[in-house]
This record gives sequence, structure tokens and C-alpha cells, in this order.
Amino acid sequence: MIWASWWAWIVGGFGLAIVELLVPSFIFLGFSIAAFLIGILVALGLLGTNFALMVALYAVFALVAWLGLRQFFGKRHSTVKVWDADINEP
Repeated sequence: MIWASWWAWIVGGFGLAIVELLVPSFIFLGFSIAAFLIGILVALGLLGTNFALMVALYAVFALVAWLGLRQFFGKRHSTVKVWDADINEP
């Protein structure tokens, strides 16, 4: 069972980090951070071989990582600016 090996989670984290480099959106970076964290927990022996617990923690870690990255980097400011008033109006 490949999901029970710590190195598989770390390799998956590296793979997601490479995808983040190719498609910069900070979404895959959160998944990558979560995979690294699960890999570390499996390597330390804290999760055992419980796949359901690994997937649940992976989802929680990915959400927390995404929220943390969103807080750190902020929202995108590349949206279209809507003008309410014209400079030529009195």
C-alpha cells in the first residue's frame, strides 16, 4: 500500500509544488504543503496506516494552508477597476 509510505506523500508534495510552478495560482501550493505535512506525520509514525485519517487530515491541512497563503499573500488585485464618476463631469 503506497499511501502508507512516507516517501510517497513527500514525492506527491514535490509533484504538486512543480505543478504550482507551472500554473501559479497558490492552490496547488496548499495541497503540496498538506502532502508534506502528512508525509512527515507518517514518517514519525503518528498516523499509522489509517487511510481515512490520512485523507481527512490532508483535506484539513490543505484548507488551512490555503487560508494561510491567502492571508499571507492577500487577494489578487488584478481585477478590473470600475469607475463610478467621470473626470469631466462637474
